[in-house]
Formats: sequence, structure tokens, C-alpha cells
Amino acid sequence: MNISELKRKFIEIYQGEEDGIRVFTSPGRVNLIGEHTDYNGGYVFPAALTLGSTVIARPREDRKMRLIATDLGIQVEGSLDHLEEYKSLKWGNYQLGVADELQKAGYELTGCDLLYHDTVPLGAGLSSSAAIEVATAIALVSLGNSANGLMQPLDMVKMAMICQKAENRYVGVNCGIMDQFSSAMGKADHAIFLNCRDLSFMHVPLNLHGYRIIIVNSNKKRGLADSKYNERRSQCEQALDILKRFIPDATCLGEISQEQFNRFRHEIHDELVRNRAEHVITEDDRVLKSVEALKNDNMALFGKYMIQSHASMRDLFEITCVELDVLVEEALKIEGVAGSRMTGGGFGGCSVSIVREEAVQNFIDEVGKGYTARTGLTPSFYISDIGDGGREIMDI
Repeated sequence: MNISELKRKFIEIYQGEEDGIRVFTSPGRVNLIGEHTDYNGGYVFPAALTLGSTVIARPREDRKMRLIATDLGIQVEGSLDHLEEYKSLKWGNYQLGVADELQKAGYELTGCDLLYHDTVPLGAGLSSSAAIEVATAIALVSLGNSANGLMQPLDMVKMAMICQKAENRYVGVNCGIMDQFSSAMGKADHAIFLNCRDLSFMHVPLNLHGYRIIIVNSNKKRGLADSKYNERRSQCEQALDILKRFIPDATCLGEISQEQFNRFRHEIHDELVRNRAEHVITEDDRVLKSVEALKNDNMALFGKYMIQSHASMRDLFEITCVELDVLVEEALKIEGVAGSRMTGGGFGGCSVSIVREEAVQNFIDEVGKGYTARTGLTPSFYISDIGDGGREIMDI
């Protein structure tokens, strides 16, 4: 649906006139390399997609928030004065959680009607939740500023941090900062080299030079139960607690070098815990090397690091699954593929591959055929450009 169609849908649902309607959007993201490093204070290298969440918004004169999505038949209503009451909602808790954290941070919000239209495939590991959160934050702050005659600037890094808090505290998913940061701070044709310890970052030009980024959805329902995610996080914290006895200055695994880890790895007696830490520390090193490879236009080397990353997630962090492994195996059979790996939280979701332009159709045909033959599932392919971060759409 285009913006005009979404506006008509909005008026059909909420009635009234087009006056006062505003449009906001924020993208999903693909992480090129650097998985499960963000909550360990490490490095990540994501890029914002042109797939995203669009919010059609109009202020109300009361304190109600009303939410509906174009692909859902339910409407959710909540009060800005009683936000603690809605944590158990199956849909709408992300948006109301963002409102809750914004108010706790001192933002003056107003009631509003909101219509969501999402093009990020849900549950695919492309951060559909972060896209919804960041788009919601921008909409709520912008409407609140206008209603209250305020001129609060939109600090996008702060928006990302508030959205992460909403997911941690309100929704109960103990995620890192990467997804929300990518959605808020994306830049067209650039990836983001982000240090998750201090949020220092650099936009790195993504000069693909005849390659395309292809995302393949396994269409396996993601088994990333919150318990699995939180289990991995707990194991990383256990490893850090042990290593800090010998490296007392370390505040996170992201501050521990490979050389330091190799020196003290034998002190981690639990093999699972040791493997989790090894993945994080070697993955950080791969991110640093990958950024340099891209700066030097060495796509073959970048692809090599992607393949190593997938192997580490499969063997050490154990967050892949048969379907994701098959997608990567089938991709690497195709001539013209520089690299392939799973992307996102794992246990289902998507792979990301770097494919020469002339090989794209063959990649889609052969990977689709091989994957279906081996798993019985039909994959979905996305050739998304790299887009901008969250913003208000003004030229409509």
C-alpha cells in the first residue's frame, strides 16, 4: 500500500479528515556480520533496509492511544496514564512500552490514533520489532512536541536507547542495542560500524561493485524463545565473571582480546560457557577485519569472514538450525557467491548472502530448489536496497 492508500485506510478506520495526519517510518535491518556481540559490548556491522514499518498518525485531544495494523483485524486501545496495565498484550505492547519509556524519560506525549503498515517479514530476524519501536518513538515525540508547543529535538541515538529499554523492561526481551540503533541511525548505501560499549559509530560506504545483498527467509517459524536468547546471554555473563578474575579491568567480553582469551580460556571449565565466549571474542575480531576488507573493496575476503561467522554460530554459539545451515550450504554451491551466513537472533529466520549481479537469478532458482528438496519448505527471497533510518515522511 502506498501513502495515499494508507491515509484512506486510516480515515476509513478512525473517521475524520486528513488534516493533522502525519506519516513516519523506520526500517528493519540486516546484520552483515557481528552476531550476539552487541549485548556483550562488542562490535556489529548492520545496515538498514528499505523494508520497514510505516505509521500513519493523528493526535487526539484526550490521553488515549489507539493502534491497528493493516494486516491485523484487532484494534488496541490504551491510556497514557495507565501504561503499566498493557504489558501482557499480544500485539501493541511494543508500542505502548515505547510510550511508557518516553514518558519516564520526560517526554510530554499526547493521545493519538495510529495505523501501522509493515513490510519487514515478521519473525524473520530482520528486526521488525525495532522498526515498529523506532517509528512509534518518532511519531509519539513529534506529535507530543506539536501538541504541547515544544521544540524538543529528535535525538535519534536517544530514541534508539529508549526503544531498547522498552523491549528490555516492558516487553521482557533482554536484547542489545544493535537493532534499534540500526533502525534509528541507518544511512542509504552505508553500513554502520557500531561499538556497542560506548555507541561510537561510523557510517561505512557499502560499495558493492557488482554484487547484491540477498536475504533469504527460511520460513521456518523461529524458535528463538526468549529463554534461549536469555540463556545465551547468561552463559556469556558466566564466562565474563570467570575471565574477570584474571583480567580485572574487563567490563564486558567485548573488551577481551583473542590473545587474552587464549591465555585464560582453560580457566572456563564448562565447555558450553567457554564456546559461547569464544564465539563472541572471535566474532568481534571478524567484524574489525570485515570493515577493513570492505574499505579495501575486498569482497572475497569479506565473504570469507561471513562464512567463518556462520560456522562459529553453528558450532560454538549453537544458534543456527538445520534450515539455516541448508540455506548457507546451498548458497555456497553457487558460482558468484562471495559469502553467506545466518543473520539475526537465530533458531530460524534468515540468511544473508553477497551475490554477483549476474548470478542473482541463478542463485534464487538453485537455492530455492535445493532448499525445498532438503527441507520441504519454500524460502522467500528479498533483494533489498540499503536505506535511511527512522524519519518523518514529508514529501507526500
